Amino acid sequence: MTQARTQMAGRALVIMAKAARPGHVKTRLAASLPAEVVVDLYRCMIEDTLDLARSVSTDALAIVCPASDVADLARWLPAIEIVGQEGTGLAAGLVSAFRTFSERRYRRVIALDGDSPHLPPETLDKAFRLLDEADVVVGPTIDGGYYLVGSTSMRAGLFDMQPMGTGGAFDSLMAGARGLGLRVAVTESCYDVDEAEDLTRLARELRLFPQRAARTAAWLARRPELRER
Repeated sequence: MTQARTQMAGRALVIMAKAARPGHVKTRLAASLPAEVVVDLYRCMIEDTLDLARSVSTDALAIVCPASDVADLARWLPAIEIVGQEGTGLAAGLVSAFRTFSERRYRRVIALDGDSPHLPPETLDKAFRLLDEADVVVGPTIDGGYYLVGSTSMRAGLFDMQPMGTGGAFDSLMAGARGLGLRVAVTESCYDVDEAEDLTRLARELRLFPQRAARTAAWLARRPELRER
């Protein structure tokens, strides 16, 4: 095994997702868009996120979702491992992701949201490399949340009592990690798509760089009324 391959060994990338059902995904966008339109968009974003994930060197790739969503996701995405989480909510999902893949002895595990399909692959690769020196890596969003979190092992208590929406999630995670005495690294800030204005920003970006999220770019190109909101 070459030195470069040794450095990449043990990488697990987990996408946090849900079944694509009306009223179940992107609920903040559903306040301004029809439910079926939101579901179509969500499908494009998740499939583009999978393409993004596959563009990075990893040793394992999976989706972690609520246990009740496993069957729907397995039918939709049969080529990817689907792992049902224990408990409810995003915090429980993250705990399940890190526990599952730490128990499988992956040395670096990153959980990625499905709201940032436009993320450059270099950002994911950088996050894995930062775990060579740090215990935890976090990718902040501009609204106070985070689009990825990674760790070198299961960190008991890291997600306990954490606000998992936007606003204070990043600060809370950083405080929790430092409170546990963990070395923390941070990637560049990025936006994710939660609100109508985020979708408008994404549409502008993908008009210039459609290759960053090809399905989402094509979907938006067929809907000028969304691009011009």
